[in-house]
Amino acid sequence: MGNNLIPITERSFDFAVRVVNVCKFLDEQPGVGKTLAKQLIRSGTSIGANVEESQAAQSTADFIHKLEIALKEARETRYWLKLLIAAEVISENRLLPFLGEANELIKILAAIILKKKQNRQK
Repeated sequence: MGNNLIPITERSFDFAVRVVNVCKFLDEQPGVGKTLAKQLIRSGTSIGANVEESQAAQSTADFIHKLEIALKEARETRYWLKLLIAAEVISENRLLPFLGEANELIKILAAIILKKKQNRQK
């Protein structure tokens, strides 16, 4: 089954698990890794938490709002991943697939938000 067929709730949860594992690795490293791990774990796990909250939204507007927060967190997570690569804290080879998944989550969340907004206007 392709990643696109996995529900966003599961996909964002799986991403959060990967974030936790990367942060465990960073926390064991000397230097700035621990500081960056704190930023990454906040934003990277918040994506799935907000997606999960959206499932119990009280209205379409609330649903969109929660997914917009998840989208912001996904963008922030992408920033931290790019920084980890650029600063050579973790090798690019190790984080590139992870960065790719962050980009995919951003695209999926943006598409869901756009579709819900368009449906609301009909």
